[in-house]
Amino acid sequence: MPQIIELPSADARVHLLKGSSYFNGDFPRYISFEPVLQAVAAVLNGGDYHGFKSAKPYELPNVNYSFTANKDGRLAWRPLELIHPALYVSLVNALTTEANWATVQHRMESFKGGVVECCSSPVVSSDHQTDVAAQILSWWQAVEQKSLAYSLEYTYLLHTDVTDCYGALYTHSIPWALHGLPAAKDGKKDASLLGNVVDSHIQAGRYGQTNGIPQGSVLMDFVAEIVLGYVDSMISDALGNPADVRILRYRDDYRIFSNNQERGEEVLKTVSDKLRSVGMRLGVSKTIGCSNVVEGSVKPDKLAGIELQDLGSANAKTIQKQLLRLHAFGRRYPNSGALKRLVSEFHSSIAKQTDCPDDLDVQVAIATDIAYTSPSTIPAVAGILSYLISLAPIGEKSGLWSRVRGKMARVPYNGYLEVWMQRVIKPKSLGIAFESEEPICRIVNGESPAIWDCTWISSTALKSAIDVTKLVISDPIEVLEVVQPEEVELFKQNAFSY
Repeated sequence: MPQIIELPSADARVHLLKGSSYFNGDFPRYISFEPVLQAVAAVLNGGDYHGFKSAKPYELPNVNYSFTANKDGRLAWRPLELIHPALYVSLVNALTTEANWATVQHRMESFKGGVVECCSSPVVSSDHQTDVAAQILSWWQAVEQKSLAYSLEYTYLLHTDVTDCYGALYTHSIPWALHGLPAAKDGKKDASLLGNVVDSHIQAGRYGQTNGIPQGSVLMDFVAEIVLGYVDSMISDALGNPADVRILRYRDDYRIFSNNQERGEEVLKTVSDKLRSVGMRLGVSKTIGCSNVVEGSVKPDKLAGIELQDLGSANAKTIQKQLLRLHAFGRRYPNSGALKRLVSEFHSSIAKQTDCPDDLDVQVAIATDIAYTSPSTIPAVAGILSYLISLAPIGEKSGLWSRVRGKMARVPYNGYLEVWMQRVIKPKSLGIAFESEEPICRIVNGESPAIWDCTWISSTALKSAIDVTKLVISDPIEVLEVVQPEEVELFKQNAFSY
């Protein structure tokens, strides 16, 4: 599978302007950002946004659109950010000119060959697979399998990651990464320097902030990889290329292999020092050492998930008992990759139940609580709920959905959850009105809220291109009442091969 960085500049531009690259999360299929991106790209015609502005976007607070995915049903959130389409297309255009793309390719090639092996450079599928599925297969092959193989050479493993990587990244480190610190410092006032162009585009959508980059797009994953690759090179410069140490990195996740704890912690300090230079720090609570490399290479939730592969169906023969086993697993490993995979597989298999069971309300209650305590499972749980409630008599469906909606509404600040609740309640076959304050849900309902601030744009054509009604590419009330497994295939693939 080719990496994005290996593509010619024109192909890289096409890839980054896909809707699935603009937002790489899971949304119902009737939502797509591609029509807006294509319309904006036609107006900009390969150029940048500067000739289309009447004000400075970085002086405005809501240029990008931020929404939230709740991580634990309580007080942990993952901020997602939809970059203003004009800024996004403009940055893609700037990054993928032939000369600039060659600069990026040369620079990223220079990061290779040290003690740190990067396993997360974004990839492009070469067959029918989605790009996300291709990325996950790359992760599976490069990280877990190599980690297991390293048990032949090393006896100690330290596993750590960066705390709030995207939120902490210092944007001025982007020109350092692309041009080297001396050249970037010398050219810090050069508006044409590529690193400064990337930095200024990001600041333009984030109220001029220099701490943090938007989360939720392949483009920003790529920018983060440039900075983390720069950190890799600094780590390699500090450590040299020792025979007794190896480091695998997948995005902000580091696995340090050595032959004793003392050496591993010595290397960990170097990793921490170099990350701090770009605004990042390691998560102390997530730093774990293991004296058995095989055991440490596979996450505990995955091992537990393998044991629960069939949800214990040999003993738990009823749907309720299988849901209870799934619920218990979710309480032990909330929001884990293994839980997502198990929920997805249960969604695919639940069609075996064809009649309305006596305990339907209990099944619905258990499934709802799985999503309540692990909100990241909502796409697949929404599918499970849609199937279960489809079995209910017509007169009872509205009441069941109302109770589900009432419970899920207690999850604070979760626009992502609302989008999926709309998917399962909206179909006209149910005849239930779905009202929500989440702007994306309002767009699906036929309204036109301004999710991106466009007051800084002078061009009527560009403003017209950013028409939020274009985001809805099919009639949401015409979707099937029951969410089909293929609708959440991206979610399933995103469970990191669990």
